Amino acid sequence: MTEISLELVPRSAESLCKELAVVKKHLPMIDRINIPDILRFDLRSWEGCQLAAEQFTCTIPHLRAIDFDLTKPLPILEELTAKGVEAVLVISGDPPQDMSRRSYRTSCIDLIVRLRKDLPALKLYAGIDPYRSGIKDEIDYVKAKIDAGVDGFFTQPFFDLRLMSLYRDQLPEVEIWWGISPVLSINSKHYWENKNNAVFPPDFTPTMEWNRGFARCALEFVQSNGGNIYFMPIRTDIRDYLEGIL
Repeated sequence: MTEISLELVPRSAESLCKELAVVKKHLPMIDRINIPDILRFDLRSWEGCQLAAEQFTCTIPHLRAIDFDLTKPLPILEELTAKGVEAVLVISGDPPQDMSRRSYRTSCIDLIVRLRKDLPALKLYAGIDPYRSGIKDEIDYVKAKIDAGVDGFFTQPFFDLRLMSLYRDQLPEVEIWWGISPVLSINSKHYWENKNNAVFPPDFTPTMEWNRGFARCALEFVQSNGGNIYFMPIRTDIRDYLEGIL
């Protein structure tokens, strides 16, 4: 059975709690909440998950590998075993824009290996980025993460079912949470294309109608092909986007 996760940005404790309340009241089919770790906000992902755990039994904080010095004990082991934390999603992480903030030469795979050692019972997810490089290189990277101890993957948002199908064919036995995110302006489309090398289909239009239609098709794809789905309603009204889809 397809499970559904929702990614909520932890801009502040107040804004996150408001969004959590909306989801709990109006979107009861949401199974879990995943929280990204974004340096420009004070609330860290595991702190956001503590708030989400008050209303949801399953939460997934994102961890940026470059934020952790693996020559020392991991400072957040207690937070990662707290009530409601089902798993963690390990990403490489972009270098901080604030050069006074310390970062380390810790790779995604380095942190996965360390977490598997320190918290063997914790479920570990990593990322699939279909736009990072060639498909073969990305599939090889996925397999390296599996060898390091990963249990499954969350993808960058897809905007084209054909590309989703290609990755599903290449990774038929892998647990995948397929990412879907609305893009509602030309500027946002250009951001995804220029910053992340994202690929859009020829019929794409930056309207709520197109994005809701694609979300429905993506959900049907996931339900018929196995796997799970997560939505990233960045700067989008959650109910306006998801009601009628879920």
